[in-house]
Amino acid sequence: MLQIPTPPVPPSLPDAVIVGGGTQLESPAIVMIVLAVLVATTLVLWPLVRALARRLEGKGAAGAALQAEVEELRSRVHELEANQGRLFELEERLDFTERILTQKEPARLPDGR
Repeated sequence: MLQIPTPPVPPSLPDAVIVGGGTQLESPAIVMIVLAVLVATTLVLWPLVRALARRLEGKGAAGAALQAEVEELRSRVHELEANQGRLFELEERLDFTERILTQKEPARLPDGR
């Protein structure tokens, strides 16, 4: 008969493993470190979170100024669109005048133009 060998048993771990030089922190020191990290994180992230919230709400300090500028630009565009028809009419009148002048007095224009 074939006998299958059994695998070796790994060695057991020691009860206490000390990592990092063997210094253990006491619980009040751990609590103080955790609190210090939380306070530092809060101080750094608080302004960023507030700015993001203002941007999401659309109530930034520059929101009113931007709104006023947008309204001013809209009114200017409206005025330009209103004058565009007038400009087209003036161009047509100028073309008509040029055609009339060239038909009546072709000899007065220099170089046959």
